[in-house]
Amino acid sequence: MSLILIRQKARKLHAMTRRQRLGSLTAPVVLAFFYVFSIKQFPHLREMLHALFAFALAWSIAGLYFLNRRAWSGEMPADAGFSTGLEFCRREIERLLDHFRRVLLWSFAPLLLAIVTLVMALAIAAGSGLFPKAIPFMTLAVVWLAAYLCIRARQQRELQRELDELRETESDNGR
Repeated sequence: MSLILIRQKARKLHAMTRRQRLGSLTAPVVLAFFYVFSIKQFPHLREMLHALFAFALAWSIAGLYFLNRRAWSGEMPADAGFSTGLEFCRREIERLLDHFRRVLLWSFAPLLLAIVTLVMALAIAAGSGLFPKAIPFMTLAVVWLAAYLCIRARQQRELQRELDELRETESDNGR
């Protein structure tokens, strides 16, 4: 592996880290949308929905802090050598893996709570005829959940494979 390839990999990993961090901003926005929609659609369930959605929204906003604290890294220095470049790439991959592990608790779980709350409200309001209209939404939510978990698992495996390759390159270079 050459220094040019290391620099390209470092840029790619740094961009991926930035995208993942910015992507974690979507959970509170989606939660706020669900919150407003539910309060307007189910005024008779306002107290129950208000408490659950407020909790989920607070959880996801706290998650923004816990997901992003001490996580932003700088670019790889232009004059970095081979071993420094490998070290930078390894740290970026470790940051991404750590972010993937924590995003389930701090971003995905509050969103899942909001979806379950919305489905509960739809089930309670089944007498009003709104529940059958929500079946496409619930189907989409289940498909999204399965796809999200599959994509995250695949990304984690790929990052772990890259980390193993970097460690192998570091050990081969150290001999």
